[in-house]
Amino acid sequence: MKLTLDIWRQKSANAEGKMVSYEVDDISPDMSFLEMLDVLNERLLEKGEDSVAFDHDCREGICGMCSLMINGMPHGPERATTTCQLHMRKFHDGQRITIEPWRASSFPVVKDLAVDRSAFDRIVQKGGFISANTGNAPDANAIPIPKKDADIAMDAAACIGCGACVAVCKNSSAMLFVAAKASHFGHLPQGQPERYERVIKMVEQADAEGFGSCSNTYDCEAACPKEISVRHIARLNRDYLRASLFGE
Repeated sequence: MKLTLDIWRQKSANAEGKMVSYEVDDISPDMSFLEMLDVLNERLLEKGEDSVAFDHDCREGICGMCSLMINGMPHGPERATTTCQLHMRKFHDGQRITIEPWRASSFPVVKDLAVDRSAFDRIVQKGGFISANTGNAPDANAIPIPKKDADIAMDAAACIGCGACVAVCKNSSAMLFVAAKASHFGHLPQGQPERYERVIKMVEQADAEGFGSCSNTYDCEAACPKEISVRHIARLNRDYLRASLFGE
């Protein structure tokens, strides 16, 4: 395959960025999208040019590092797929592909396609803990948890914090991320003591980080590689309202 890549290049957080076009050929349709970028970088280095910086780690759809806007879509055209698991067979020979970083003021660009998502870490640090002393890891069935609650908590825990929900939202809202983390803890008995305090603290931290309000367009759910449901946002709103009214 031969492709034209329009890539956002920005030397540093304070530098001005611009789109730069590159031609790449001999791209196998069995390559992942990141492997294709690896090929581009190898060829750039051979020519003495600066390689394209992009985030990656596990390349198995687990860590959430591979944050790229591909032709205007977070993680590319395939639903429920991270960029590292997107394969070049989803594109056609001769296609022009636009590659950009997450565009949100709360995710400032570090270099090229790499952004700083430490705002997510600070949100989790505000509320992501429990005071229940669980001691050593208990046996799997030692703490009775209704299967429905366990399933919902596991669904919420699937969030990898990639930030696609923020990137796709017209308000750069982090509500799906915040809701998933709060719902993960809030559905388990160990997370009940801080349930409402946790919601208040996490939402306040999200506001302090500059994330916008929920746009109610469900774009976040559509873009989420783990298909986190917006129902978690509804639960977050209910808990936040109760905590605000009754101070629980």
